[in-house]
Amino acid sequence: MRALVCREYGSFENLAIEEWDDPVPGEGEVVFDVRAAGLNFADILGIAGQYQVKEPPPFIAGNEAAGVVSAIGPGVTRLKIGDRIIGALRGGAFAEKSVVSEAAAFPLPDGMDYARGAAFTVAYTTSYHALTDSARLQARDTVLVLPPAGRVGSAAGEPAK
Repeated sequence: MRALVCREYGSFENLAIEEWDDPVPGEGEVVFDVRAAGLNFADILGIAGQYQVKEPPPFIAGNEAAGVVSAIGPGVTRLKIGDRIIGALRGGAFAEKSVVSEAAAFPLPDGMDYARGAAFTVAYTTSYHALTDSARLQARDTVLVLPPAGRVGSAAGEPAK
């Protein structure tokens, strides 16, 4: 498969598309064909070697993706081949295929396209956490989201409602 590989920490401009071995699902994991992947600030930090969890190069970056299950590992009970999913990953999204634990894979809701699904796990959960845990948003509170808010800020509108 083709993947966007980080061979050394630095700028995202140093990444290269390379051939990489197809992932194989382990116990409780599924492989899915990536149809869309989200790009986040955490990905840029990881590529630069500045994220709190450092993946040693070489690695495939990307922490969120959406696609179609193509292989199932032992112990998987909730998902089947052909299911449309959103994957909350710890790397590996910037490739044609990725592997995710069944516990971190969620059905892509009917009517949601792959691009929106791929932007869901990091952007939406970060905005939800910021509003509920950090800001402790309550009913009738007012939330102002400014235009240059980025994906996390833009995603704040739905959970704020």
